[in-house]
Amino acid sequence: MSSLTEKDRPIVQLLLNAGTCPRCILRFCCVGSQTLYRHPYKDLMKDLKEFLKNNQEKEDTVCSDVVDPACKRIRLEHTEEGPGDLNHNGALQQIPSVNDGNTAMEDSAVKVCNVCLGILQEFCEVDFVKKVCQKVNSADYQFTSFVFSVSLPPQLSVRECAAWLLVKQEMGKLGLSLAKDDIVQLKEAYKWIIHPQLSEELAVPADGKSLFEVSVVFAHPETEDECRFLATACPDCFKPAKNKQSVFTRMAVIKALEKIKEEDFLKHFPCPPSSPKNLCVALEIQCNNGAVFVAGRYNKYSRNLPQTPWIIDGERKLESSVEELISEHLMAEFKADSFNFSSSGREDVDVRTLGNGRPFAIELVNPRRIRFTAEEMKGLQQTINNSSDKIQVRDLQLVTREAIGRMKEGEEEKTKTYSALIWTDKAIQKEDIAFLDDIKELKLDQKTPLRVLHRRPLAVRCRIIHTMQSEYIDEHHFRLHLKTQAGTYIKEFVHGDFGRTKPNIGSLLNRTADILELDVESVDVDWPPTL
Repeated sequence: MSSLTEKDRPIVQLLLNAGTCPRCILRFCCVGSQTLYRHPYKDLMKDLKEFLKNNQEKEDTVCSDVVDPACKRIRLEHTEEGPGDLNHNGALQQIPSVNDGNTAMEDSAVKVCNVCLGILQEFCEVDFVKKVCQKVNSADYQFTSFVFSVSLPPQLSVRECAAWLLVKQEMGKLGLSLAKDDIVQLKEAYKWIIHPQLSEELAVPADGKSLFEVSVVFAHPETEDECRFLATACPDCFKPAKNKQSVFTRMAVIKALEKIKEEDFLKHFPCPPSSPKNLCVALEIQCNNGAVFVAGRYNKYSRNLPQTPWIIDGERKLESSVEELISEHLMAEFKADSFNFSSSGREDVDVRTLGNGRPFAIELVNPRRIRFTAEEMKGLQQTINNSSDKIQVRDLQLVTREAIGRMKEGEEEKTKTYSALIWTDKAIQKEDIAFLDDIKELKLDQKTPLRVLHRRPLAVRCRIIHTMQSEYIDEHHFRLHLKTQAGTYIKEFVHGDFGRTKPNIGSLLNRTADILELDVESVDVDWPPTL
């Protein structure tokens, strides 16, 4: 079937006898042809055995046709691949190995590979691929491509290290060397095999930048037993974590393997690694779609509706919120797991938001549905507006994550316009408040208001009232229209907050003033685009 270079012959024989699968043998021979790894397991085993029987003359003849002679490589006589299939280091995907025997591949029960624990054996077969695809299809996601990820049992790194030390020692006898980084990574080899099968079954391409992820988590019952010696040799690498069930995580094991001396490793772990008692198991098959972002503007017409759920000490104070009235319909249509709401500033529960509304964005986490036409988004907007007389939304649209940054910029950099109904303790005449209209760019020093001190740090913030326009109502009431710097506390500017905001309307009028009603008339952020 195949010919590797003569220097690979003892490595193939050594690993095959140790119980290593053909694909893992290819990995350790640094074979990089993706197509070769996809060949049937039995064919690969047969070809390796034929390679061992080949005479030197035949091998040299075949090897002369292979590109990149500096790399160790394998060549199958019946493969259709060309030199372009070899990567820059001539590495190829690995496949599980079996013990060397005349009937090894003819037997229905293939021995579990002592390096990959069966990952490159059973889990490369059509039945497992179909199982993954059934899971994906039953989850009912919309996607046009996918990215595949795999989580492997931590002790695979230990077994790979043991096999590497074995091969390195054998190559040393030939005056050659093998760096651990030269070995084709198990994950890479597995993806070479799985990607084409998944792509064909799902009828979409594999794409490393896809937002739709299909992931498989493999586990093995002997993980802790095989890694325990590392915890004894390198205790600093294994520290309990609250969100981890075991200290033997992949990163902790890799860190310990980098730290432990080779002679200490060989004292505690067999080299070559022993044949495992059990095959790996696919613990989880999961799907996840990247977040979708929806933006728009909302008007709030109620003076008894918070922007977000109002919950104190676990007790809900009001039955709904702006966030919930909008998101419940989006969650249902996008079939998302959860959401995150954000907006350009926020209003108090008793403050209305009028005019063109306040910009908002909602991140929909792991949505099953991701494609909506402009007409469908318009219909969704209408559904939200018909569901409540407390809010209305406009300009509802799909946006990118990056675009949301423009909304957040407006929280501190843009201007906002308000209308405040003000009461005074002493009687006023129209001429008493007329001077307010002439004040421009009034600078305020606002100490963090008492009402928000429980959630905001204590600080003095400089804010600007750009313009004011008064509207006399009666001896104790007038309406004030203000254009201010974003982030200005309007209520405190009116009543002074016990002197924490200076100057304030009370100090300017030389009397006690309080605010009865407040409306946001405009939030001057040019986002999202008007539809």
